[in-house]
Amino acid sequence: MQQPTPLERRLDAAAHRLLARAPARGLRAGLVEFAVFVVKQAWACVFGASLLVVIVVVRVWWPDDAAVAPNDALTVAAVLIQVAMVSFRLETGRELWVIVLFHIAGTAMEVFKTDAGSWTYAADGILRIGGVPLFSGFMYAAVGSYLVRVHRLFDLGFRRYPPVWATTVVAIAVYANFFTHHFWWDARVLLFAAVIALWLPTIMHARVWRRVIRIPVLAAFAGVALFIYLAENIGTGAGAWLYPDQLDGWQPVSPSKLGSWFLLMIISVVMVTWVYPPRAVDDDRRRTPSTGPESGAGDGDA
Repeated sequence: MQQPTPLERRLDAAAHRLLARAPARGLRAGLVEFAVFVVKQAWACVFGASLLVVIVVVRVWWPDDAAVAPNDALTVAAVLIQVAMVSFRLETGRELWVIVLFHIAGTAMEVFKTDAGSWTYAADGILRIGGVPLFSGFMYAAVGSYLVRVHRLFDLGFRRYPPVWATTVVAIAVYANFFTHHFWWDARVLLFAAVIALWLPTIMHARVWRRVIRIPVLAAFAGVALFIYLAENIGTGAGAWLYPDQLDGWQPVSPSKLGSWFLLMIISVVMVTWVYPPRAVDDDRRRTPSTGPESGAGDGDA
């Protein structure tokens, strides 16, 4: 069972008091459910949203004659955001380990990809590994932060989730292909086929307030990949990094990157399952309404 942070417990209690008299049926009930869904999603995205705001502010308004290079300022800001998340107990220690894994895996891929010319960063600052400023790893960590938080906030459960060992094999193959396709055969089509074969039967159950929404997990993966793609357009628009076709003038990131982000989602989801095993849905009727992870979090079996 994934325990909420102390702050989330307080927010959950306040939300229960606020929503206690909300109607259970009709248009107003639907609007309440939608509002809770949006608030939960925003809360899950707090790390990534904070980092994206800092990226835009620094890349657009940082003084040219500042003593600290923009990329170094971004790295320092990212570290401070992470420290604040832990200090204010917005993340648990267990979640921090997942995020560190994302950071390491992401930074390793960034170093390889920039060396291969897939994208480039501004050549400034000293807090870097080769051509990769250290703040880049926090962008991957932001994805990890979202995934672990959304598990708690929506009390996620799954029907027909594939064996973790099988998903791990596919995730390792996906990660390897991000490297090997530069000098060997690109196995992307087979990887997409493997992902669909494994997760197509899987249905995700997410508790909003009174209602549990049920969606195919592949659709959820695609939705998150789309939002990451939109965030990537904001990041490149601010000049935090650029793809080769953007060097002569910014243009939207190629839609083909949606496939890359979809496959990255597979790596991300599998890494989360190493710490939070997918919980099988038991009996929804035993669950109680919750705006957060506190109520109903123990239903089902891991």
